[in-house]
Amino acid sequence: MKYSRMVHSSFFLSLLFAFSIFSSQTAVAFIGTYGVNYGRIADNLPSPLAVVTLLKAAKIRNIRIYDADHSVLRAFRNTGIEIIVGLGNEFLKDISVGEDRAMNWVKENVEPFIRSGTKISGIAVGNEILGGTTIELWEVLLPAAKNVYYALRRLGLHTMVEVSSPHSEAVFANSYPPSSCTFRDDVVPFMKPLLAFFWQIGSPFYINAYPFLAYKSDSSHIDLNYAHFEHSDGIYDAKTKLHYDNMFDSMVDASYAALEKAGFPKMPVIVSETGWASKGDADEAGATVENARTYNRNLIKRLKKRKGTPYRPNMLARAYVFALFNENLKPGPTSERNFGLFKPDGSIAYDIGFTGLKYSSATRCRLGTFLNVLVSAFVFMLLLLHCL
Repeated sequence: MKYSRMVHSSFFLSLLFAFSIFSSQTAVAFIGTYGVNYGRIADNLPSPLAVVTLLKAAKIRNIRIYDADHSVLRAFRNTGIEIIVGLGNEFLKDISVGEDRAMNWVKENVEPFIRSGTKISGIAVGNEILGGTTIELWEVLLPAAKNVYYALRRLGLHTMVEVSSPHSEAVFANSYPPSSCTFRDDVVPFMKPLLAFFWQIGSPFYINAYPFLAYKSDSSHIDLNYAHFEHSDGIYDAKTKLHYDNMFDSMVDASYAALEKAGFPKMPVIVSETGWASKGDADEAGATVENARTYNRNLIKRLKKRKGTPYRPNMLARAYVFALFNENLKPGPTSERNFGLFKPDGSIAYDIGFTGLKYSSATRCRLGTFLNVLVSAFVFMLLLLHCL
């Protein structure tokens, strides 16, 4: 009897320990409903300190970077801006080998900056790994993510820093209509264990969703208004009996459908990248300034409504816009270098409601006139006082 009680007690303590690892407070890496991706593959960008000023002026509170650049992290100290840093694909094999290597990376690139006031709220482990062409990285993604999480836990940072991994649409076998979406058969053996781990630690599913890319690949069959959140007939999903008036919502709900079929119906979805190119090659349909303005303006309006999607009306839609700046050194088609919301001098590339750093010529003219009047009045008052 005593032995039986000891066994039950030991079993209970083991369960309690396991529960404590994945319970209590979990990290939340998002304030509000929208943020911006801060890519830096360029040679003409403003300094990180200037970028902080720009983000504050535009009231952007969430950003993602694709590395853990120390100059950027120092610049964001005590700003209150939430940052997700990136653990690059090139590090995954090494990090997956052991927790000690993850610990070294976290101690060098995360912990000291958090301790000094930078709000690192998440680590994106790799980018678009599953479904990609580098198959050997598929196998190391989960071990790398686990090692990063356990390193954070040992340092007491796991309740402040979320661990995640963004995916591309390539993980899906199909996504139209939304309810039919499933993960690719070859991706499933890697995706399910990854989702199980992220579900245990409270991390959402991150997806890079681009209506621009869908429109570019099939512009003769996709209504531009549907891609732009403008008035259109939309689409009807016969299985769910839901109507979609924009492609963004249908892409998010396709993710929810795939997650549900994989056994994770309550996992939140966050769009880690979405945007529209303002310039492209001759064969890149829709890549214009006007289209980029329309999509991003309507996207921000939609996100500010703080509502869910047709399939998940109670799950807040959240997204990071790609990107803060054009990146003139990015390889690939012209569109890859032209997703920026702002110009390198800090002025807006096109108006979607954000405030830039640089005054327009009209503003400078009005300001100059006002200052001239003010100086003249001051001189007149001095002369008047002298005469008295």
